[in-house]
Amino acid sequence: MTKTDHFDGRKFFNPRVSGNKGLGELLRWMTSGQRKKWPVHVENKFQPHLPTTLDTNEAAITFINHSSFLIQFPGLNVLTDPVFSKRASPVSWAGPKRVRAPGIPFSSLPPIQLVLVSHNHYDHMDVRTLRKLVKQFNPLFITPVGNGHILHRNGIRNVIELDWWQSHSLDGDTTITATPAQHFSSRTPFDRNRALWSGFLLQRNKIKIYFAGDSGYEQHFKEVKEKVGIIDVAFLPIGAYEPRWFMKDIHLNPQEAVQAYLDLGTPQGIGMHFGTFHLTDEGIDEPQQALAEALRVNGIDTHHFRTLEFGETFILRR
Repeated sequence: MTKTDHFDGRKFFNPRVSGNKGLGELLRWMTSGQRKKWPVHVENKFQPHLPTTLDTNEAAITFINHSSFLIQFPGLNVLTDPVFSKRASPVSWAGPKRVRAPGIPFSSLPPIQLVLVSHNHYDHMDVRTLRKLVKQFNPLFITPVGNGHILHRNGIRNVIELDWWQSHSLDGDTTITATPAQHFSSRTPFDRNRALWSGFLLQRNKIKIYFAGDSGYEQHFKEVKEKVGIIDVAFLPIGAYEPRWFMKDIHLNPQEAVQAYLDLGTPQGIGMHFGTFHLTDEGIDEPQQALAEALRVNGIDTHHFRTLEFGETFILRR
């Protein structure tokens, strides 16, 4: 790759805010003793009922867990950052363990044709799940540049890599565009920022769905609106944000998620990245509580920016 405003010829970077924290800052956070206690297990309240038919002007959006959604169009089923493993970790015996089962069991998934992987952190790129998807459905995987070699060495070959604002057209009716995000990448201590991170704009016929991936707050949300116009629904992260001095550059808090929603000008926001893995200091219920307060302060109806129960389906009609 040639040098760009987010690639120096060797590593990727955020154009305006670095987001880099050193080992000393990491140790300061890990030893701060501010981590709220989470329950060991939370039972899902919702029984999924996936639609069997959809009109051409409809999409069914089902929240699975964390940043994993099933998006169903007539003739096309899409997964975002699918994580079905018990831990968000390189090993099965240690690391953040899920407190809720996936809202849809893997065995209940419909045929999957497309998988979007926003970056290589273990709570977003779960290669155990991705390998199962290859075995079961052999879908197309789309991911930001630099992540293909990770997938390839795990036996995942049907991969398209995109730089920010690059697009891939699928079946004549669908376009996937990688969008900027304010984040970083790494899977080991030795590969930091060797691969890019992104959000995605998924457009099928007239429906536009924006999946923000992992991101801190920056002006790229306004840029997305300027470049692509009004989006029908935006999936925005609301969790894993405390302490702010450590997380602010890389993760939205609920107040910033509401500001991103306003920047995008979208009629419908859906919160994600909460309630599954205990990654940061806030309590399990705090993201949704803080989102409700941020919506109240901004005079936004909770029907316009909501969270879904694990396994709940939202029908988008254009």
